[in-house]
Amino acid sequence: MSQLTTHILDTTRGKPAQGISIILYSQPEDTWQELARGTTNQDGRITDLLPKDELLAFGTYKLKFLTQAYFDQLGTTTFYPFVEIVFSVQTQEHYHVPLLLNPFGYSTYRGS
Repeated sequence: MSQLTTHILDTTRGKPAQGISIILYSQPEDTWQELARGTTNQDGRITDLLPKDELLAFGTYKLKFLTQAYFDQLGTTTFYPFVEIVFSVQTQEHYHVPLLLNPFGYSTYRGS
């Protein structure tokens, strides 16, 4: 398992959100730099966004969840074509950043 993992739960359907592309960015200065990409599996998870032995440098990061295609596939209108979650890495421990998603709202938290 990589140092950074994520999952998405579609709270409207009560099911994992499969097939959503996610991009990880770092912010070394005032601009965002892409580090990795992945797609959620059938359980709505990405466990290997980074190689398991790679550690993120301390700093600011962003996960961009490309949600529009997911909702289009379901035939559902959404207010959020993408969701960006910015977070800070301050230790070398594991970071889990989940997304609870529905067409008109979302929430997130630091998971374990």
